[in-house]
Amino acid sequence: MSGRAGGKAKPLKAKKKVANELDEEDIAFQAKQKEDAAAMKALALKAAGKGPLVGGGIKKSGKK
Repeated sequence: MSGRAGGKAKPLKAKKKVANELDEEDIAFQAKQKEDAAAMKALALKAAGKGPLVGGGIKKSGKK
């Protein structure tokens, strides 16, 4: 018994992934996604100095 005779067999190699071909709809969708991400980033930078967007509701003092 030498090597892997009694143990686990060597795993098979995974197949290489094929490149997906994109049609016009996919390309347009990806472009829209990039534009939306850029717009959200710009809004986040614009709102960064204004403080939190949510007030947190009613604050309780802790006294009864």
